[in-house]
Amino acid sequence: MSGLGIVFRKEVRENLRDRKAVFNSLLLGPILFPILFIGLAWFSASKQMERAEQVLEVPVVGAEHAASLVAFLEQQGMVVQPAPADPERAVRQQEVPVVIRIPDRFGEQWAAGEPAVVEVIADPSRRASEIPMRRVKGLLNAYSRQIGFLRLQLRGVSPSLAVPVMVKDVDLSTPRSRALLLMIFLPYLLMITAFTGGMHLAIDSTAGEKERGSLEPLLINPVPRWQIMSGKMAATTLFAFASLTLTLLAFRFALPFMPTGALGIDLSLRMQTIGRILLAIAPVALLAAALLTLLATYARSFREAQSYMGLVILIPMIPSILFMANPVKPETAMMAIPIFAQNLLIGEIVRGESVPWHWLGLSSGGTLLVGLALAAFAATLFNRSRVMFPGS
Repeated sequence: MSGLGIVFRKEVRENLRDRKAVFNSLLLGPILFPILFIGLAWFSASKQMERAEQVLEVPVVGAEHAASLVAFLEQQGMVVQPAPADPERAVRQQEVPVVIRIPDRFGEQWAAGEPAVVEVIADPSRRASEIPMRRVKGLLNAYSRQIGFLRLQLRGVSPSLAVPVMVKDVDLSTPRSRALLLMIFLPYLLMITAFTGGMHLAIDSTAGEKERGSLEPLLINPVPRWQIMSGKMAATTLFAFASLTLTLLAFRFALPFMPTGALGIDLSLRMQTIGRILLAIAPVALLAAALLTLLATYARSFREAQSYMGLVILIPMIPSILFMANPVKPETAMMAIPIFAQNLLIGEIVRGESVPWHWLGLSSGGTLLVGLALAAFAATLFNRSRVMFPGS
């Protein structure tokens, strides 16, 4: 067996014996990420439903100026509360989420047939005010349309004349494509997993062995040093890919527990979908292993290597955050950009879209090219005494 294979088996065996390494590399991501994702989604959905279904209680300032409006609001289930002394302060201090204020001139404007002003006092920057404010505006708009139609009928005018254009929605989305609205964080989580899955092994097999003094006996063996480094990177790649696979499998079994049935969203991850995602993201495991091993080799100690890893984690975060903040249409030219291409491909696969094979080829080729270049450079580091023995 070649030296590369021997080192590969050694690193895999030693890390499998280390319970802490197994937990950090193979179990932390697959357990933590689905729990966080499902827990936060469930909590957010339950809170949104609770706010949407609870009794709408709104203080009304100047209710005496619009008795018919107040009566309509009460008929729709809204509970009119006494007006606060300072409505703006009450909203700003979060004593109430929204306040309706009816100015004194409401009756004059109403009698003159002019648009009667009704103020909705709220703070849209407060998430707690979002649903009550939307419900209040919906009721006021409904009252406005009802009165407008009645006025037209009293004048012998058909209310349909006030609606010259009728907008009809043609929804082309599917339950599968709508799943991306909730799973927009999946590409980000998978990119992070590709790096964190092999991080412990990359540090321990380079900076860790250098600190423990177990690297020198390994280097005196009659094996080319590039094979020793390549074996370590191959083991790191295996752990990173295994962590990705376990994370996807964990999501497959956890997503059905999310309350999405009433929303018309299909969050199931079929084995075919998991296979396509793994095919698209597999080259990132090699890129991550090469980069992690490269930086960890330069570190003098385990702690110093860990400090480098905090900066490395920013690399997969940048494309994912850009994609979430500004979604873009996937194009062939983008597929050659490492990590960014995988984010786009995962989104298309989750939506259930057909991904062209040449997109997969370009994304894999571009990522593998960068990963192999970093791996080739890292494989030469064991030949540099200033890197291996910085104190000498």
